[in-house]
Amino acid sequence: MENLKQETKQKNKKKIRSYPIIVLSVFYVGLFCAMLVYICYYSAANKVVLMSNSYNTRQQILLDQNIRGSIYSRNGDVLAYTQTGEDGKETRVYPYGSEFAHVVGYASNGKAGIEAAANYYLINTSADLPSKVALDAKGQKYPGNDCYTTLDVNLQEVAYNALSARKGAIVVSDPRTGEILAMVSKPDFDPNTIQTEWDRLLADTSGDAQLLNRATQGLYPPGSTFKIVTALAYIKDHPEDYNDYRFSCSGKFTYEDESISCYHGQSHGSEDFVKSFAESCNSSFANIGLQINRQTFSSTLNSLMFNKDLPLDMLYSKSSAGINITTSYGDVMQLAIGQGSTSMSPIHLNMITCAIANDGVMMKPHLVTEIKGYDGKVIKANTAEESKRLMTSSQSEILRSMMEAVVNEGTASKLKGLSYTAAGKTGSAEFNSSTSDSHAWFTGYAPAEDPQVCVTIIVENAGSGGSYAVPIAKRIFDAYFGIW
Repeated sequence: MENLKQETKQKNKKKIRSYPIIVLSVFYVGLFCAMLVYICYYSAANKVVLMSNSYNTRQQILLDQNIRGSIYSRNGDVLAYTQTGEDGKETRVYPYGSEFAHVVGYASNGKAGIEAAANYYLINTSADLPSKVALDAKGQKYPGNDCYTTLDVNLQEVAYNALSARKGAIVVSDPRTGEILAMVSKPDFDPNTIQTEWDRLLADTSGDAQLLNRATQGLYPPGSTFKIVTALAYIKDHPEDYNDYRFSCSGKFTYEDESISCYHGQSHGSEDFVKSFAESCNSSFANIGLQINRQTFSSTLNSLMFNKDLPLDMLYSKSSAGINITTSYGDVMQLAIGQGSTSMSPIHLNMITCAIANDGVMMKPHLVTEIKGYDGKVIKANTAEESKRLMTSSQSEILRSMMEAVVNEGTASKLKGLSYTAAGKTGSAEFNSSTSDSHAWFTGYAPAEDPQVCVTIIVENAGSGGSYAVPIAKRIFDAYFGIW
């Protein structure tokens, strides 16, 4: 009997000792299963990103099996395709050369543009098993999927030619859908010769930065186009009495020993809120900036995505602007007119302009409409997608009326009296200590009463926006509406 008791005690002790081991084992098995589930989920959810990683050797395996798919414009024009020579060597061909260099990109020496964004689909195939067997019998590779874009060849060519030999960038988009219709950046390069020119392009020390897509990656002082942002902040801070604003411009404004001058020292005389905007009066807007509550100004910058990630499926640079309790009066004045440390990309300005034109709602910008298989079957389709509301409907309505005034009685008068109406904002952004050196900006849309197309332009070191950027916008608007 005593022996039985001893055996029972020993068994109980063993159970007690083994219990923590069992619990720990169950915990680690559960943890392992959770990690396995997460890895599977992450791989499925991020398959496009993982496949496009330059360290993923599966890309080359797929390219050994499949011919890289073609890229088309919105009207079916071929923008990129793979040509196979008699020796079996494959060459990527870009029929329009440098015209689509940055937006379509390249597929060798790394990838850029749409070639990078749609890479996963272009190197994969949707060919069914019978088709693969038939191609295998012929010793041929499988056809890759094709990418159909939002790009309009006519608008792209007009924008490209309008920028001419100047450095700068142009973005043309549909504010109702977020479709990017054209995107130009200069200086450019020929993607057909990217492999032979690669070392030279990387070694270039001239400052041209030909590989840089200035439309999305270029950061510039926005100059007077930023007055859109300042005006919105003032409207938010003075919702009931913003129209009561009055100012007398002598060509220069001084506060606390800090001074702001109007472009070329021009004296605008008596100004109200709308006239200050239409005539792009720096003195008045420096004064307006000082009258905006700093928290309101900061929250407006935040809502317009400054210093934040943008909803873009392409490489871009973040725009930068800020204000807080310690910001000096001089810096506030510089911020209000889009100078100082403020920097902005053309695509970001285009997105804000589109939101103004679209009742305050910004649609997600996109370049790809569909991915189709070799048989024409749609594999993936992108539809218009609302990204976020940047301002209220009433605020966007006020800004639209102000941007119409810029055309009808202000600095964009070259767009007045045409067969279509237009609205916008010009800018002349100084980029060094010399007031004679400035980038020419314009951002706007048409028709003013029913916005269908939005255009944002920067011409580096060209002078005033009204003189250099507005005529380019007119050429693009004319092309969009079929006016020659």
